[in-house]
Amino acid sequence: MLPLAPLLLLPLTACGGTADAGAKEITVYSADGLKAEDGSGFYDKVFEDFTKRTGIKVDYVEGGSGEIVQRLAREKSNTKADVVVTLPPFVQQADGKGLLAAYRPAGSDKVADGDKDPAGKWTAVVNNYFCFIHNSKELKDGPPKTWRDLLDGRFKGKLQYSTPGVAGDGTVVLIKAMHDLGGKEPAMAYLKDLQKNNVGPSKSTGQLAPKVDKGELLVANGDVQMNFANMKTMPNQGIFFPAGDSGKPTTFALPYAAGLVRNAPHTENAKKFLDHLLTERTQRDVSAVGGGFSARTDVKATDPNAASLARVMKDVEVFRPDWADIDKNLTAYVAAWREATGS
Repeated sequence: MLPLAPLLLLPLTACGGTADAGAKEITVYSADGLKAEDGSGFYDKVFEDFTKRTGIKVDYVEGGSGEIVQRLAREKSNTKADVVVTLPPFVQQADGKGLLAAYRPAGSDKVADGDKDPAGKWTAVVNNYFCFIHNSKELKDGPPKTWRDLLDGRFKGKLQYSTPGVAGDGTVVLIKAMHDLGGKEPAMAYLKDLQKNNVGPSKSTGQLAPKVDKGELLVANGDVQMNFANMKTMPNQGIFFPAGDSGKPTTFALPYAAGLVRNAPHTENAKKFLDHLLTERTQRDVSAVGGGFSARTDVKATDPNAASLARVMKDVEVFRPDWADIDKNLTAYVAAWREATGS
């Protein structure tokens, strides 16, 4: 089915024009992972449904989680975006920079307290978990079991993770390493050692999945929603969770969080879109279409994707990071990573 309104995929270097406050449009800045190149992704359906119901066209700008926030900050005096969707800790960073306005979408009362801002600046719209992926065709014996296994020489030039401080999933490589390996210093020592196998920087995690599927890479970082959804067109991906010193595979929640941009050109349209994201119908599509996890605690998905996702997460220990500490110390953690890896 053809979309009912044109969808613009704008590069992050694009320039915006002066918006008409009464125009039937909104601009969404979002971290990658929710839109599919073949038009079958969660956003593809959400945007089409929203336009059909409201007549409001969605213009879409995609980039790394940190990159999105950096663009918002640059445009603060001449705001182009209406809604931003990004990952922790960057949504907290956007709030700290004064880029978000308070708005509690309809349905946000059904979102767990830990997945929304107490002041109403942002709320999770798609729940998700951090993961790694491997090429299941090449690694016939299965994925690496532990962080230490990733140091093996067979991964030299065949391993890559997205850049901390730029990509949300790259930043959380640091968070998981610090949790699993016993703190900042052991984690940085490990990542320094891992650098001998690392291909190098990547501003977007989404760029790594096709390389893993083709066998250009054997291992990369990712997130469950994005990589599970990708498997329809990239069948050689396998999801895994490397274990740390405890020997248990671990992960943590990494929700896509949406907020109303302060001084948005189309504030009322943006509020309608945020409401739409949290309707029961849209939240059921999170798993059925997007391969993710509903942000609403009262939506219990029963579709085939939900059952498969439950198997992916079986026996994986989920921990909760100290997001306040990470928000406060993110710059220092990224600087320590750069020093350790020479990046």
